[in-house]
Amino acid sequence: MSIRTSHNPTPRTSAGSPGRWNRLVGSIVEAALSPHPVDRYLELLDPMLTWRDLRGEIVRVEHPTPRTVRLTIRPTRQWRGHQAGQYVQLSVVIDGVRHPRCFSPANAAAGSDGAIELTITANDDGLVSKYLAAEARTGDVVGLSQADGDFALPETDPTSAVFISGGSGVTPVLSMMRTLVARGYAGPITFVHYARTASEVAYRDELAALAAGHPNLDLRMHHTREAHDGHFTAAHLDNIPGLADADVFVCGPQALMDAVAEAHTELGISQPLHSEAFTLAAPTVVDPDSVEGELTFSRSGATATNDGRPILDQAEAAGLTPESGCRMGICFSCTAVKKSGCTRNVLTGETDTESDTQIQLCINAPVGSVDIEI
Repeated sequence: MSIRTSHNPTPRTSAGSPGRWNRLVGSIVEAALSPHPVDRYLELLDPMLTWRDLRGEIVRVEHPTPRTVRLTIRPTRQWRGHQAGQYVQLSVVIDGVRHPRCFSPANAAAGSDGAIELTITANDDGLVSKYLAAEARTGDVVGLSQADGDFALPETDPTSAVFISGGSGVTPVLSMMRTLVARGYAGPITFVHYARTASEVAYRDELAALAAGHPNLDLRMHHTREAHDGHFTAAHLDNIPGLADADVFVCGPQALMDAVAEAHTELGISQPLHSEAFTLAAPTVVDPDSVEGELTFSRSGATATNDGRPILDQAEAAGLTPESGCRMGICFSCTAVKKSGCTRNVLTGETDTESDTQIQLCINAPVGSVDIEI
């Protein structure tokens, strides 16, 4: 995830763009402070003072229901903003181990100067969600990733927008609806939400206020433990204006998404169904026959033929001993500067081609030839 001041403009030289200049300066500073990344020193002064890492400070904590916590987070300067429907990875340290989880902002789409609103349900088997519900406090600093995901509003406004959510799946579709409302969308909006009981609807008051203030918004709430027809049926979409050509967005438990997909087909809705589920991609199995390129360990002068495994494993196989505490549960200690080349995050599948950037060796695998500074 260059320390910026408000007085001095970014130098422009023949070396290239301001971004390239900042990366060059960052590399020089990090080399001088080796073996640890510069952010490991800056965080001793202020956890929100970072050179590369993206973090966020919790500035507000609310508990809208007994099982949920709502966090308003102020991100560091690296934040690029989010589109409605996208998710972020939030990470916290629990008993010395850093744990990342995906959550979707519920606030309307915002730029780099916007805050992040996350509402998180404490699931019985959710280590991170239970921790945040019980322990999150104003002033805490958490790790963040840039927003990602393809679950988003279409480039042109829909003729009719239908949002369907269950439980904690409300957050990305609420972000979409808030975005449409904020930009003055005049078409019909239908918001269908499912929760076990009325008291478990984390955004009950906010949804009611939106419906009261916008005549084009039809709010339909269903409580699965309080009504015989609480679970989704196609009849719950009756009398929606423009349904045949509506953009339908659904997020929630798999059973809900499957039922909506079946109804979407039966009703002959012309627009594709938009759906989202929050899961990290499983580590990719690499076919050794498809791997190519060479790893260059520039500081030690060693090289190795890329075999597709994470860089930490390949470095150790080459006889190197980069700093690492991953196997002891100490995360983010195995970072190094990637000088050039493309790497792939084996957890998310995301690729990175930026030069002179800090990466985690344990979760990044080389795509072709890579020069890593170890």
